[in-house]
Amino acid sequence: MQLTSLGLVRGIIGYFVGLVIGMAVVMISRLALGMSAWDQEAGWVGGIVFATIGFMLAVGSMTDWLKWTRGVETPFHHGPPVGKPAWTRYFSVDYNHKVIGIQYGVTGFLLLIIGGSFALVFRAELADSGISFLQPGTYNTFLSMHAWVALASILLGVGGMANYLVPLMIGAEDMAFPRLNAFAYWINVPAIITLMISMLFGWDSGWTAYPPLSLRGPVGYQMVFWAIFGIGLSSILGSLNLIVTMLTMRPKGMTLFRMPIFCWAILATSIIQLTATQLIGLAFLMLSFERTLGMPFFNPLYNALGENIGGQPLLFQHLFWFYSHPAVYVFVLPGLGIISELLPVFARKPLFGYRWIALSSLAIALVGFLVWGHHMFTSGYGEYLRVVFMISTLLVAVPTGVKFFSWLGTLWGGRLTFPTPMLFTLGAISVFLIGGLSGPILATAATDLFLHDSYFVVGHFHATIFGGFVFPFFAAIYYWYPKITGRMYNETLGKIHFWLMTPGFWVMSLAQMTAGTMGMRRRIADYDPALGVEPVHMLITIAGFVIAFSILLMIYNLFTSAEVGALAGNNPWRSRSPEWQIPSPVPEHSYARPITVVGEPYDYGLAGSTYVAMAGAGDD
Repeated sequence: MQLTSLGLVRGIIGYFVGLVIGMAVVMISRLALGMSAWDQEAGWVGGIVFATIGFMLAVGSMTDWLKWTRGVETPFHHGPPVGKPAWTRYFSVDYNHKVIGIQYGVTGFLLLIIGGSFALVFRAELADSGISFLQPGTYNTFLSMHAWVALASILLGVGGMANYLVPLMIGAEDMAFPRLNAFAYWINVPAIITLMISMLFGWDSGWTAYPPLSLRGPVGYQMVFWAIFGIGLSSILGSLNLIVTMLTMRPKGMTLFRMPIFCWAILATSIIQLTATQLIGLAFLMLSFERTLGMPFFNPLYNALGENIGGQPLLFQHLFWFYSHPAVYVFVLPGLGIISELLPVFARKPLFGYRWIALSSLAIALVGFLVWGHHMFTSGYGEYLRVVFMISTLLVAVPTGVKFFSWLGTLWGGRLTFPTPMLFTLGAISVFLIGGLSGPILATAATDLFLHDSYFVVGHFHATIFGGFVFPFFAAIYYWYPKITGRMYNETLGKIHFWLMTPGFWVMSLAQMTAGTMGMRRRIADYDPALGVEPVHMLITIAGFVIAFSILLMIYNLFTSAEVGALAGNNPWRSRSPEWQIPSPVPEHSYARPITVVGEPYDYGLAGSTYVAMAGAGDD
């Protein structure tokens, strides 16, 4: 088999061919306009745009659409490519939602490892005071890359769970727009390549890329702008597909309030992605255009009278945070949905307050659009706005509290069992609680003015993301691993992973907050030993390496268990959800016959209750 038969290999070749062509087109255009041939900013922007198009054409993500323009029919091919091993479909364009879900999930997991590795590098630098091996500029690049690579991994991880699970949970054969689904995944790959290339040129603003620093730094910023634009485009297209799928492809009997709770979480998440992601894409495009074309969106320009006739740096912060705070709920709502999905299974009792949990996800999505200004308490905007954003931010605690009380109600009196998925679910609750309790401190202007840009914010954010996404993501991997592979993971290794990672994270997050209260600022390569934070930093670094080791155990467990794990059977967890009523691993055509919903989704422990009925031969 030739390597070029893999879509990924063809796409990478197309990327670099497109990069060269794009740069050449820019140079020829500049010469035709009487300018010097090479301009670094224009050359790289043109190259990145053509590289992305070259990748998407070469990988084959637009082949069917281009055939349609010529009137050529494009029937679906189900199953592995003819004449090729089955594994090759994961490295090429495939329209099956299960394949795309695994592509999203594995890519997200790889990025999580890469982003975490960047963190370990600069954590080693921070373990003691003084510059050891990372110069400040290199430190800032590693720090900035850690942030965006890790955030991209979360977006792809969410895409993996949503694409694999939503159609199965609602009894659908596939997503509403399979070709768009494949395109939405593959547009991430050239964006990731572009983001990685930016490291070669350096960029040092942190993940926020605030102007004017991001307008004056190296050309690596241009790559970051266009990479995030590509990842954002994937989010918009994927969210549209998910919304249409859930609203139009549910089976007979599945009303919205009989839909699995994870689907409600994905619905709320998709609404945010569809409506807010444009703002960060717009903001980063404006930064790129200002650098390339001199359009003064954010950089002030003063005339002889001292009047600003240029841009406003504060405008960027409004655009950035209007997306980036709702984006936090994009990161955590699916994870909170996983928690609500798994607790009833291992408590063997109904989910307490199902409708309230469903509506609380929508409420969080709605209120999330009203709170962006709490990131700007120290920016110098009108003081009266602090009160408005403080109150709106504190209101988020209400629908979030609904979820916590529902989880406690579900656990109370349950017949609890504690396999690895349940342990990570409970760990997620504990870690997310740390993030939740530290949130109001930062939402209150009086305390935020002192803690802003300190390590307290770092601790709060990591607790929120780990509790809201990473722990639930690992719980989901362990829970649905038998459904994906047909085999069980090693339970002992899974529990060792949990008991290393969970206390390790408690220590790391609480120590970060402690360092913040002692005066430690974020995003700096060195600190004054007189602050007394050196032992705290050493503790954070050790905890980070413990977490990394536990994740390596997980990887080993998943790889080896796929070959030697015990056969799982169709429903090892005794779940009521539709995907557990079909064979494991899931067949190419998930459901041989349509399903009908005849009961409530979470009536565990109630005698005679049934959620889904599998249609028999001849049933309508």
